[in-house]
Amino acid sequence: MSKEYETVIGLEVHVELATKTKIFCGCSTAFGGAPNTHTCPVCTGMPGSLPVLNKQVVEYAMAVGLATNCNITRHCKFDRKNYFYPDNPQNYQISQLYLPICRDGYVEIETGKLSVNQKNAGMTESGEVKTKRIGIHEIHMEEDAGKLVHDDWADASLVDYNRSGVPLIEIVSEPDMRSAEEVIAYLEKLRMFIQYLGASDCKLQEGSMRADVNLSLREVGSTEFGTRTEMKNLNSFTSIMHAIAGERERQMDILESGGKVVQETRRWDDAKGESYAMRSKEDAQDYRYFPDPDLIPVDISEEWIERVKASQPEFRPAKIERYKKEYGIPDYDIELITESKRMADIFEEATAICGQPKKVSNWLMVETMRLLKEKCMDADKIRFSPAHLASLIKLVDSKVINNNSAKEVFEVMFEEDVDPEKYVEEHGMKQENDEGAIKSICEQVIEANPQSVADYKGGKEKAIGFLVGQVMKAAKGKADPGTANKILKELLS
Repeated sequence: MSKEYETVIGLEVHVELATKTKIFCGCSTAFGGAPNTHTCPVCTGMPGSLPVLNKQVVEYAMAVGLATNCNITRHCKFDRKNYFYPDNPQNYQISQLYLPICRDGYVEIETGKLSVNQKNAGMTESGEVKTKRIGIHEIHMEEDAGKLVHDDWADASLVDYNRSGVPLIEIVSEPDMRSAEEVIAYLEKLRMFIQYLGASDCKLQEGSMRADVNLSLREVGSTEFGTRTEMKNLNSFTSIMHAIAGERERQMDILESGGKVVQETRRWDDAKGESYAMRSKEDAQDYRYFPDPDLIPVDISEEWIERVKASQPEFRPAKIERYKKEYGIPDYDIELITESKRMADIFEEATAICGQPKKVSNWLMVETMRLLKEKCMDADKIRFSPAHLASLIKLVDSKVINNNSAKEVFEVMFEEDVDPEKYVEEHGMKQENDEGAIKSICEQVIEANPQSVADYKGGKEKAIGFLVGQVMKAAKGKADPGTANKILKELLS
Protein backbone atom coordinates (compact mmCIF):
# COMPACT_ATOMS: atom_id res chain seq x y z
CA MET A 1 0.00 0.00 0.00
CA SER A 2 1.50 3.34 -1.07
CA LYS A 3 1.96 6.16 1.42
CA GLU A 4 -0.08 9.35 1.40
CA TYR A 5 1.88 12.55 0.84
CA GLU A 6 1.16 16.19 1.59
CA THR A 7 2.46 18.89 -0.76
CA VAL A 8 4.28 21.77 0.95
CA ILE A 9 4.78 24.93 -1.13
CA GLY A 10 6.45 28.27 -0.53
CA LEU A 11 6.90 31.03 -3.10
CA GLU A 12 9.52 33.63 -3.92
CA VAL A 13 7.76 36.29 -5.98
CA HIS A 14 9.83 38.89 -7.85
CA VAL A 15 8.02 42.10 -8.80
CA GLU A 16 9.48 44.83 -11.02
CA LEU A 17 8.51 48.19 -9.55
CA ALA A 18 6.85 50.92 -11.62
CA THR A 19 9.50 53.60 -11.11
CA LYS A 20 10.53 55.64 -14.15
CA THR A 21 14.22 55.12 -13.37
CA LYS A 22 16.31 52.25 -12.07
CA ILE A 23 17.05 51.50 -8.42
CA PHE A 24 20.59 52.92 -8.29
CA CYS A 25 20.87 55.16 -11.39
CA GLY A 26 18.85 57.48 -13.62
CA CYS A 27 18.40 55.09 -16.58
CA SER A 28 14.91 54.43 -17.92
CA THR A 29 12.99 51.32 -16.82
CA ALA A 30 10.71 51.39 -19.91
CA PHE A 31 9.97 47.94 -21.33
CA GLY A 32 10.95 47.07 -24.89
CA GLY A 33 13.74 49.51 -25.78
CA ALA A 34 16.46 48.58 -28.28
CA PRO A 35 19.10 46.35 -26.59
CA ASN A 36 21.57 48.15 -24.31
CA THR A 37 20.08 51.62 -24.85
CA HIS A 38 18.81 52.10 -21.26
CA THR A 39 22.23 51.74 -19.68
CA CYS A 40 25.00 53.74 -17.99
CA PRO A 41 28.26 53.00 -16.09
CA VAL A 42 26.35 52.22 -12.88
CA CYS A 43 23.92 49.58 -14.20
CA THR A 44 26.58 47.98 -16.42
CA GLY A 45 29.00 47.64 -13.48
CA MET A 46 31.79 49.91 -14.71
CA PRO A 47 34.70 50.31 -12.26
CA GLY A 48 34.48 53.45 -10.11
CA SER A 49 30.74 54.00 -10.64
CA LEU A 50 28.68 54.55 -7.49
CA PRO A 51 25.03 53.62 -6.83
CA VAL A 52 22.50 56.14 -5.46
CA LEU A 53 19.27 54.72 -4.00
CA ASN A 54 15.94 55.66 -5.64
CA LYS A 55 13.63 56.87 -2.84
CA GLN A 56 10.48 55.77 -4.71
CA VAL A 57 11.68 52.15 -4.56
CA VAL A 58 11.74 52.33 -0.76
CA GLU A 59 8.22 53.85 -0.65
CA TYR A 60 6.79 51.20 -2.98
CA ALA A 61 8.37 48.44 -0.88
CA MET A 62 6.95 49.98 2.29
CA ALA A 63 3.49 50.33 0.69
CA VAL A 64 3.43 46.64 -0.32
CA GLY A 65 4.66 45.67 3.14
CA LEU A 66 1.92 47.66 4.87
CA ALA A 67 -0.74 46.20 2.54
CA THR A 68 0.43 42.68 3.43
CA ASN A 69 0.50 43.28 7.20
CA CYS A 70 4.31 43.29 7.49
CA ASN A 71 6.46 44.98 10.10
CA ILE A 72 8.61 47.71 8.54
CA THR A 73 12.29 47.46 9.49
CA ARG A 74 13.23 50.89 10.83
CA HIS A 75 16.93 50.40 10.07
CA CYS A 76 17.55 48.33 6.93
CA LYS A 77 20.54 48.03 4.65
CA PHE A 78 21.80 46.53 1.38
CA ASP A 79 24.14 43.57 0.88
CA ARG A 80 26.13 42.19 -2.01
CA LYS A 81 25.19 38.75 -3.29
CA ASN A 82 28.24 37.51 -5.16
CA TYR A 83 27.89 35.23 -8.17
CA PHE A 84 29.27 35.08 -11.71
CA TYR A 85 26.95 34.98 -14.71
CA PRO A 86 27.00 36.88 -18.04
CA ASP A 87 23.78 38.82 -17.35
CA ASN A 88 25.19 40.07 -14.03
CA PRO A 89 27.63 42.83 -15.08
CA GLN A 90 29.09 43.61 -11.63
CA ASN A 91 29.54 39.91 -10.76
CA TYR A 92 27.36 40.63 -7.74
CA GLN A 93 23.76 41.65 -7.13
CA ILE A 94 22.79 44.33 -4.63
CA SER A 95 20.07 42.82 -2.45
CA GLN A 96 19.03 42.59 1.22
CA LEU A 97 19.82 39.50 3.28
CA TYR A 98 20.44 40.52 6.89
CA LEU A 99 18.04 43.46 7.34
CA PRO A 100 15.24 43.34 4.73
CA ILE A 101 12.78 46.24 4.65
CA CYS A 102 9.67 44.17 5.58
CA ARG A 103 9.17 41.11 7.79
CA ASP A 104 6.54 38.85 9.36
CA GLY A 105 3.46 39.67 7.29
CA TYR A 106 0.52 37.69 5.93
CA VAL A 107 -2.33 37.75 3.43
CA GLU A 108 -5.74 36.11 3.71
CA ILE A 109 -6.80 33.95 0.76
CA GLU A 110 -10.06 32.25 -0.13
CA THR A 111 -10.25 28.80 -1.70
CA GLY A 112 -13.24 26.88 -3.01
CA LYS A 113 -14.56 29.73 -5.18
CA LEU A 114 -12.55 30.07 -8.36
CA SER A 115 -11.51 33.35 -9.94
CA VAL A 116 -11.45 33.95 -13.70
CA ASN A 117 -7.68 33.23 -13.77
CA GLN A 118 -8.09 29.94 -11.90
CA LYS A 119 -10.82 28.83 -14.30
CA ASN A 120 -8.63 29.79 -17.27
CA ALA A 121 -5.85 27.68 -15.76
CA GLY A 122 -8.18 24.65 -15.90
CA MET A 123 -9.12 24.35 -12.21
CA THR A 124 -12.49 23.13 -10.99
CA GLU A 125 -14.32 24.44 -7.95
CA SER A 126 -13.95 22.38 -4.79
CA GLY A 127 -17.22 23.57 -3.28
CA GLU A 128 -16.79 24.86 0.25
CA VAL A 129 -15.30 28.36 0.49
CA LYS A 130 -12.48 28.48 3.04
CA THR A 131 -10.27 31.29 4.30
CA LYS A 132 -6.59 30.69 5.00
CA ARG A 133 -3.74 32.89 6.19
CA ILE A 134 -0.47 32.66 4.20
CA GLY A 135 2.54 33.97 6.06
CA ILE A 136 5.09 36.30 4.47
CA HIS A 137 8.58 35.75 5.82
CA GLU A 138 10.05 38.92 4.35
CA ILE A 139 10.04 41.44 1.51
CA HIS A 140 13.37 42.78 0.35
CA MET A 141 14.56 45.25 -2.28
CA GLU A 142 17.10 44.34 -4.93
CA GLU A 143 18.21 45.04 -8.48
CA ASP A 144 17.29 42.91 -11.48
CA ALA A 145 19.87 41.28 -13.74
CA GLY A 146 20.18 41.71 -17.50
CA LYS A 147 18.67 39.35 -20.06
CA LEU A 148 20.44 36.67 -22.07
CA VAL A 149 19.24 36.25 -25.66
CA HIS A 150 20.14 32.89 -27.18
CA ASP A 151 20.66 33.00 -30.95
CA ASP A 152 20.49 29.43 -32.27
CA TRP A 153 21.20 30.54 -35.85
CA ALA A 154 24.50 32.20 -34.90
CA ASP A 155 25.19 29.57 -32.20
CA ALA A 156 25.80 32.41 -29.75
CA SER A 157 24.30 34.08 -26.70
CA LEU A 158 23.91 37.86 -26.52
CA VAL A 159 23.23 39.95 -23.44
CA ASP A 160 20.89 42.94 -23.10
CA TYR A 161 21.56 45.07 -20.00
CA ASN A 162 18.43 47.24 -20.30
CA ARG A 163 16.83 45.28 -17.46
CA SER A 164 19.97 45.36 -15.32
CA GLY A 165 19.33 47.58 -12.32
CA VAL A 166 15.53 47.66 -12.72
CA PRO A 167 14.16 47.76 -9.15
CA LEU A 168 12.64 44.61 -7.71
CA ILE A 169 10.99 43.55 -4.52
CA GLU A 170 11.16 39.87 -3.64
CA ILE A 171 8.25 38.62 -1.54
CA VAL A 172 9.20 35.44 0.29
CA SER A 173 6.30 33.44 1.70
CA GLU A 174 6.29 30.89 4.47
CA PRO A 175 5.78 27.26 3.30
CA ASP A 176 2.06 27.52 4.07
CA MET A 177 0.48 26.51 0.76
CA ARG A 178 -0.68 22.97 0.04
CA SER A 179 -2.11 23.09 -3.50
CA ALA A 180 -1.97 24.91 -6.83
CA GLU A 181 -5.34 26.48 -6.01
CA GLU A 182 -3.89 28.07 -2.86
CA VAL A 183 -0.79 29.22 -4.76
CA ILE A 184 -2.81 31.01 -7.45
CA ALA A 185 -5.19 32.52 -4.88
CA TYR A 186 -2.11 33.88 -3.02
CA LEU A 187 -0.55 35.26 -6.22
CA GLU A 188 -3.82 36.91 -7.22
CA LYS A 189 -4.10 38.55 -3.81
CA LEU A 190 -0.53 39.86 -4.03
CA ARG A 191 -1.08 41.10 -7.58
CA MET A 192 -4.28 42.88 -6.56
CA PHE A 193 -2.56 44.74 -3.71
CA ILE A 194 0.42 45.72 -5.87
CA GLN A 195 -1.65 46.85 -8.86
CA TYR A 196 -4.04 48.88 -6.69
CA LEU A 197 -1.00 50.57 -5.12
CA GLY A 198 0.37 51.37 -8.59
CA ALA A 199 3.67 49.79 -7.50
CA SER A 200 3.82 47.51 -10.59
CA ASP A 201 1.66 46.42 -13.51
CA CYS A 202 2.43 42.79 -12.50
CA LYS A 203 2.36 41.52 -16.10
CA LEU A 204 3.49 37.94 -15.90
CA GLN A 205 3.91 37.70 -19.69
CA GLU A 206 6.38 40.64 -19.69
CA GLY A 207 8.27 39.38 -16.65
CA SER A 208 7.28 42.20 -14.28
CA MET A 209 5.95 39.53 -11.92
CA ARG A 210 7.75 36.18 -11.71
CA ALA A 211 7.29 33.32 -9.28
CA ASP A 212 9.78 30.71 -8.06
CA VAL A 213 8.00 27.68 -6.61
CA ASN A 214 9.67 25.81 -3.73
CA LEU A 215 7.98 22.41 -3.37
CA SER A 216 8.51 19.36 -1.17
CA LEU A 217 6.51 16.32 -0.09
CA ARG A 218 6.09 14.79 3.33
CA GLU A 219 4.01 11.95 4.68
CA VAL A 220 0.56 13.00 5.85
CA GLY A 221 0.75 13.62 9.60
CA SER A 222 4.48 14.36 9.64
CA THR A 223 5.76 17.67 11.00
CA GLU A 224 9.18 17.41 9.33
CA PHE A 225 9.63 19.09 5.95
CA GLY A 226 10.84 17.04 3.00
CA THR A 227 13.70 18.03 0.68
CA ARG A 228 12.54 20.87 -1.52
CA THR A 229 13.24 21.79 -5.10
CA GLU A 230 12.89 25.24 -6.64
CA MET A 231 11.31 25.89 -10.05
CA LYS A 232 12.44 29.25 -11.42
CA ASN A 233 10.71 32.14 -13.20
CA LEU A 234 7.26 30.73 -13.89
CA ASN A 235 5.33 33.44 -15.75
CA SER A 236 1.72 32.29 -16.11
CA PHE A 237 -0.91 30.84 -13.82
CA THR A 238 -1.31 27.87 -16.16
CA SER A 239 2.41 27.01 -16.15
CA ILE A 240 2.49 27.36 -12.34
CA MET A 241 -0.39 24.91 -12.01
CA HIS A 242 1.24 22.45 -14.43
CA ALA A 243 4.66 22.80 -12.77
CA ILE A 244 3.25 22.05 -9.31
CA ALA A 245 1.39 18.97 -10.57
CA GLY A 246 4.43 17.75 -12.52
CA GLU A 247 6.94 18.25 -9.69
CA ARG A 248 4.65 16.63 -7.12
CA GLU A 249 4.34 13.57 -9.36
CA ARG A 250 8.12 13.44 -9.99
CA GLN A 251 8.98 13.63 -6.29
CA MET A 252 6.32 11.06 -5.40
CA ASP A 253 7.75 8.59 -7.93
CA ILE A 254 11.22 9.06 -6.40
CA LEU A 255 10.01 8.56 -2.82
CA GLU A 256 7.83 5.55 -3.61
CA SER A 257 10.72 3.84 -5.40
CA GLY A 258 12.90 4.26 -2.29
CA GLY A 259 15.00 7.14 -3.63
CA LYS A 260 15.83 10.54 -2.16
CA VAL A 261 14.84 13.90 -3.57
CA VAL A 262 17.87 16.10 -4.31
CA GLN A 263 17.75 19.78 -3.33
CA GLU A 264 18.21 21.61 -6.62
CA THR A 265 16.96 24.35 -8.91
CA ARG A 266 14.85 23.09 -11.81
CA ARG A 267 13.39 24.64 -14.97
CA TRP A 268 9.81 23.81 -15.96
CA ASP A 269 9.17 23.25 -19.70
CA ASP A 270 5.44 23.81 -20.17
CA ALA A 271 5.51 22.63 -23.80
CA LYS A 272 7.02 19.25 -22.84
CA GLY A 273 5.15 19.02 -19.54
CA GLU A 274 8.29 18.22 -17.57
CA SER A 275 11.09 19.86 -15.58
CA TYR A 276 14.83 19.42 -15.79
CA ALA A 277 17.66 20.16 -13.36
CA MET A 278 19.58 23.43 -13.75
CA ARG A 279 21.96 23.35 -10.79
CA SER A 280 22.21 22.19 -7.20
CA LYS A 281 20.47 24.62 -4.85
CA GLU A 282 22.88 27.02 -3.20
CA ASP A 283 22.70 28.16 0.40
CA ALA A 284 23.27 31.75 1.50
CA GLN A 285 26.93 31.11 2.32
CA ASP A 286 27.59 30.11 -1.30
CA TYR A 287 26.89 33.71 -2.32
CA ARG A 288 29.38 35.17 0.22
CA TYR A 289 27.02 37.99 1.26
CA PHE A 290 28.52 41.07 2.88
CA PRO A 291 27.19 44.63 3.50
CA ASP A 292 27.43 46.82 0.41
CA PRO A 293 30.18 49.36 1.14
CA ASP A 294 28.82 51.95 -1.34
CA LEU A 295 25.32 52.30 0.14
CA ILE A 296 24.49 53.73 3.55
CA PRO A 297 21.76 52.09 5.70
CA VAL A 298 18.18 53.32 5.27
CA ASP A 299 16.59 54.74 8.43
CA ILE A 300 12.79 54.81 8.23
CA SER A 301 10.98 57.16 10.60
CA GLU A 302 7.47 56.73 12.03
CA GLU A 303 6.44 59.90 10.17
CA TRP A 304 7.56 58.39 6.85
CA ILE A 305 5.62 55.19 7.53
CA GLU A 306 2.50 57.19 8.44
CA ARG A 307 2.75 59.21 5.21
CA VAL A 308 2.93 56.03 3.14
CA LYS A 309 0.11 54.48 5.15
CA ALA A 310 -2.10 57.54 4.62
CA SER A 311 -1.65 57.30 0.84
CA GLN A 312 -2.84 53.66 0.65
CA PRO A 313 -5.88 53.26 -1.65
CA GLU A 314 -9.14 51.47 -0.93
CA PHE A 315 -8.31 47.86 -1.81
CA ARG A 316 -10.54 45.48 -3.71
CA PRO A 317 -12.17 43.60 -0.77
CA ALA A 318 -13.36 46.89 0.80
CA LYS A 319 -14.38 48.22 -2.61
CA ILE A 320 -16.50 45.11 -3.31
CA GLU A 321 -18.39 45.51 -0.03
CA ARG A 322 -18.99 49.23 -0.67
CA TYR A 323 -20.22 48.63 -4.23
CA LYS A 324 -22.78 46.11 -2.95
CA LYS A 325 -24.19 48.72 -0.58
CA GLU A 326 -23.98 51.79 -2.81
CA TYR A 327 -24.64 50.81 -6.41
CA GLY A 328 -27.13 47.95 -6.54
CA ILE A 329 -25.41 46.17 -9.44
CA PRO A 330 -25.02 42.36 -9.67
CA ASP A 331 -22.22 40.66 -7.74
CA TYR A 332 -20.83 39.29 -11.03
CA ASP A 333 -20.44 42.85 -12.39
CA ILE A 334 -18.75 43.94 -9.17
CA GLU A 335 -16.27 41.04 -9.26
CA LEU A 336 -15.17 41.82 -12.81
CA ILE A 337 -15.11 45.61 -12.55
CA THR A 338 -13.01 45.60 -9.36
CA GLU A 339 -10.41 43.19 -10.79
CA SER A 340 -8.77 46.27 -12.31
CA LYS A 341 -8.30 49.52 -10.41
CA ARG A 342 -8.45 51.41 -13.71
CA MET A 343 -11.83 49.86 -14.51
CA ALA A 344 -13.13 50.54 -10.98
CA ASP A 345 -11.99 54.17 -11.17
CA ILE A 346 -13.79 54.67 -14.50
CA PHE A 347 -16.95 53.06 -13.09
CA GLU A 348 -17.01 55.28 -10.01
CA GLU A 349 -16.22 58.55 -11.81
CA ALA A 350 -18.66 57.94 -14.68
CA THR A 351 -21.41 56.95 -12.24
CA ALA A 352 -20.82 60.09 -10.18
CA ILE A 353 -21.35 62.18 -13.34
CA CYS A 354 -24.38 60.46 -14.89
CA GLY A 355 -25.96 58.75 -11.87
CA GLN A 356 -26.56 55.51 -13.83
CA PRO A 357 -24.44 52.75 -12.20
CA LYS A 358 -26.06 49.85 -14.08
CA LYS A 359 -25.71 51.54 -17.46
CA VAL A 360 -22.05 52.38 -16.75
CA SER A 361 -21.53 48.78 -15.66
CA ASN A 362 -23.17 47.49 -18.87
CA TRP A 363 -20.83 49.53 -21.09
CA LEU A 364 -17.81 48.26 -19.16
CA MET A 365 -18.96 44.64 -18.95
CA VAL A 366 -20.03 44.27 -22.59
CA GLU A 367 -18.47 46.69 -25.09
CA THR A 368 -15.31 47.52 -23.11
CA MET A 369 -14.57 43.87 -22.29
CA ARG A 370 -15.22 42.89 -25.92
CA LEU A 371 -12.80 45.47 -27.31
CA LEU A 372 -10.14 44.68 -24.69
CA LYS A 373 -10.32 41.02 -25.70
CA GLU A 374 -10.27 41.77 -29.44
CA LYS A 375 -7.25 44.04 -29.11
CA CYS A 376 -5.44 41.85 -26.51
CA MET A 377 -5.26 44.84 -24.14
CA ASP A 378 -5.14 45.03 -20.37
CA ALA A 379 -7.72 47.18 -18.61
CA ASP A 380 -5.03 49.55 -17.32
CA LYS A 381 -4.49 50.68 -20.94
CA ILE A 382 -8.06 51.97 -21.37
CA ARG A 383 -7.86 55.43 -22.97
CA PHE A 384 -11.39 56.85 -22.77
CA SER A 385 -12.26 59.13 -19.89
CA PRO A 386 -15.08 58.52 -17.39
CA ALA A 387 -16.58 61.90 -18.40
CA HIS A 388 -16.87 60.83 -22.03
CA LEU A 389 -18.49 57.50 -21.07
CA ALA A 390 -21.03 59.39 -18.92
CA SER A 391 -21.67 61.79 -21.81
CA LEU A 392 -22.34 58.87 -24.19
CA ILE A 393 -24.86 57.39 -21.76
CA LYS A 394 -26.64 60.76 -21.50
CA LEU A 395 -26.84 61.01 -25.31
CA VAL A 396 -28.65 57.66 -25.44
CA ASP A 397 -30.93 58.48 -22.48
CA SER A 398 -31.98 61.76 -24.07
CA LYS A 399 -32.57 59.96 -27.41
CA VAL A 400 -30.05 62.12 -29.25
CA ILE A 401 -28.62 58.84 -30.62
CA ASN A 402 -29.83 55.25 -30.46
CA ASN A 403 -27.97 52.23 -29.08
CA ASN A 404 -26.55 51.17 -32.45
CA SER A 405 -25.11 54.62 -33.08
CA ALA A 406 -23.80 54.72 -29.50
CA LYS A 407 -21.83 51.50 -30.11
CA GLU A 408 -20.35 53.04 -33.24
CA VAL A 409 -19.32 56.16 -31.30
CA PHE A 410 -17.95 54.06 -28.45
CA GLU A 411 -15.56 52.16 -30.75
CA VAL A 412 -14.03 55.48 -31.86
CA MET A 413 -14.02 56.73 -28.25
CA PHE A 414 -12.24 53.55 -27.14
CA GLU A 415 -9.45 54.18 -29.66
CA GLU A 416 -9.13 57.96 -29.51
CA ASP A 417 -11.09 59.19 -26.45
CA VAL A 418 -13.14 61.54 -28.63
CA ASP A 419 -15.81 63.76 -27.07
CA PRO A 420 -19.01 61.86 -28.01
CA GLU A 421 -21.17 65.03 -28.21
CA LYS A 422 -18.79 66.68 -30.67
CA TYR A 423 -18.37 63.46 -32.65
CA VAL A 424 -22.14 62.98 -33.01
CA GLU A 425 -22.58 66.63 -34.09
CA GLU A 426 -19.69 66.59 -36.59
CA HIS A 427 -20.80 63.28 -38.19
CA GLY A 428 -24.51 64.09 -38.38
CA MET A 429 -25.50 61.13 -36.21
CA LYS A 430 -28.38 62.68 -34.27
CA GLN A 431 -31.44 60.50 -34.56
CA GLU A 432 -34.80 61.59 -35.93
CA ASN A 433 -37.22 62.07 -33.04
CA ASP A 434 -39.95 63.88 -34.95
CA GLU A 435 -42.91 61.48 -34.79
CA GLY A 436 -44.43 62.97 -37.95
CA ALA A 437 -41.31 62.22 -39.99
CA ILE A 438 -41.00 58.69 -38.54
CA LYS A 439 -44.72 58.06 -39.22
CA SER A 440 -44.22 58.98 -42.86
CA ILE A 441 -41.36 56.45 -43.16
CA CYS A 442 -43.45 53.78 -41.37
CA GLU A 443 -46.31 54.27 -43.86
CA GLN A 444 -43.90 53.79 -46.79
CA VAL A 445 -42.45 50.62 -45.20
CA ILE A 446 -45.94 49.17 -44.61
CA GLU A 447 -46.89 49.80 -48.22
CA ALA A 448 -43.66 48.22 -49.51
CA ASN A 449 -43.89 45.05 -47.37
CA PRO A 450 -47.40 43.57 -47.66
CA GLN A 451 -46.29 40.03 -46.78
CA SER A 452 -44.72 41.10 -43.45
CA VAL A 453 -47.83 43.15 -42.70
CA ALA A 454 -50.01 40.09 -43.36
CA ASP A 455 -47.72 37.93 -41.18
CA TYR A 456 -48.00 40.39 -38.29
CA LYS A 457 -51.77 40.65 -38.60
CA GLY A 458 -51.86 36.84 -38.73
CA GLY A 459 -50.26 36.64 -35.31
CA LYS A 460 -46.55 36.46 -36.14
CA GLU A 461 -45.16 38.98 -33.64
CA LYS A 462 -41.63 38.66 -35.01
CA ALA A 463 -42.70 40.31 -38.24
CA ILE A 464 -42.78 43.68 -36.46
CA GLY A 465 -39.03 43.37 -35.87
CA PHE A 466 -38.43 43.08 -39.61
CA LEU A 467 -40.57 46.14 -40.26
CA VAL A 468 -38.71 48.17 -37.58
CA GLY A 469 -35.49 47.16 -39.26
CA GLN A 470 -36.78 48.44 -42.60
CA VAL A 471 -37.72 51.75 -40.98
CA MET A 472 -34.22 52.06 -39.50
CA LYS A 473 -32.72 51.26 -42.90
CA ALA A 474 -34.85 53.87 -44.64
CA ALA A 475 -33.95 56.42 -41.95
CA LYS A 476 -30.24 55.55 -42.30
CA GLY A 477 -30.12 54.43 -38.67
CA LYS A 478 -31.27 57.80 -37.35
CA ALA A 479 -34.80 56.89 -36.25
CA ASP A 480 -35.58 55.98 -32.66
CA PRO A 481 -36.41 52.23 -32.84
CA GLY A 482 -38.80 52.46 -29.87
CA THR A 483 -40.78 55.23 -31.53
CA ALA A 484 -40.81 53.33 -34.86
CA ASN A 485 -42.10 50.18 -33.11
CA LYS A 486 -44.90 52.12 -31.41
CA ILE A 487 -46.02 53.92 -34.59
CA LEU A 488 -45.95 50.73 -36.69
CA LYS A 489 -48.18 48.93 -34.18
CA GLU A 490 -50.58 51.86 -34.11
CA LEU A 491 -50.82 51.95 -37.90
CA LEU A 492 -51.23 48.18 -38.19
CA SER A 493 -53.94 47.99 -35.55
